[in-house]
Amino acid sequence: MVSSASSNATPLCFSNNSPPFIHNHTITSAYFSAVFSGLGLSSNLFALVVLAKTFHHTKSRSRSSFLLFLGGLVFTDFMGLLVTGSIVVSFHITHFNWRQLDPHCHFCNFMGMSMVFYGLCPLLLGAAMAVERFVGINRPFARCTTKSSSRACLTVVMVWVTAGCISLLPLAGLGSYHLQIPGSWCFLNISSKPLEMTFGLIFSLVGLLSLAVSFLLNTVSVVTLLKVCCGQDSAQRRRDYEVEMMVQLILIMTIASVCWCPLLVFIAETVLSGSELNASSLLLWLRFATGNQILDPWVYILFRRAILKRMAPKMDWSHGSIISLYPTFSTSFRKLTRASLGGTIDRLDHDRRNPNKARREDTSLPVQNATVESSSI
Repeated sequence: MVSSASSNATPLCFSNNSPPFIHNHTITSAYFSAVFSGLGLSSNLFALVVLAKTFHHTKSRSRSSFLLFLGGLVFTDFMGLLVTGSIVVSFHITHFNWRQLDPHCHFCNFMGMSMVFYGLCPLLLGAAMAVERFVGINRPFARCTTKSSSRACLTVVMVWVTAGCISLLPLAGLGSYHLQIPGSWCFLNISSKPLEMTFGLIFSLVGLLSLAVSFLLNTVSVVTLLKVCCGQDSAQRRRDYEVEMMVQLILIMTIASVCWCPLLVFIAETVLSGSELNASSLLLWLRFATGNQILDPWVYILFRRAILKRMAPKMDWSHGSIISLYPTFSTSFRKLTRASLGGTIDRLDHDRRNPNKARREDTSLPVQNATVESSSI
């Protein structure tokens, strides 16, 4: 009797919702899911091709670093749509039974992990890009002492590892993944139970904190750029690459906030209030969140420097460096080079101001040397 009861026990991932489901809402249709996934995959693939060509031709270290972050973001969005979209579309086409296909919840856990992993990665990458731009604009000398490309690649890998560790928490007993209505996807269990609530809050707070860091650092960076572009040298020099990268980063942050905040806040409110989960609201906010994966690549496709030039042809897009636009940075740079070269630059500046004296000093040295040599002979 015990073995029979255990064999008939409902697996954990089906304890809340068990197939079959009957839902005919438009947002859950096969047509909607297929078009959504196809548009996202094609957009991200096109953006990856454009990014690869741009990275191959760029010579700026800061821009190369930013392009690597963008490449990591677009690649993550592409893989997220490929993995989760293929499962959802397959369900709508074949109408497979989850309990028969996945009696031990391995497949459901995999999809739940994918949803959490590919959901957190864009938010964490957005925060990492905001930090990189903040350092590049406000602390240029600290940034130039390291290899930007290597650091960018390492940061992207660290973001993937962090998101992966969070997605594995339910397998360690903190929370769980459950089949969600209409039966085409699995996600974290949104419940007020202690372990379920803890994991739900971790997911929500990590996402909201990433958005808050992006907003704070991007605001400071934009203010710094505005001060530079509206300063005394604004008519002669423009920081075109910095402007391009900040426009793209602000749009990425805005899209992520609009798409993800409703879902993250909804999860936090539901687990904290202990109210019953509204499946329709969860599905609606999820659609908003996955829209981020479609819009991200178009930020780079439509707001590259070449496109910005066409949108603002009267703007001066001549090149300018951060050191040349900051008098204090320029002074610090000169002091740094003077200290490292042992006064060579000081002497060159003195020679430029007093050319006649420089010639006399230059000619007196060989005469003095000749006198010394003759006396020693």
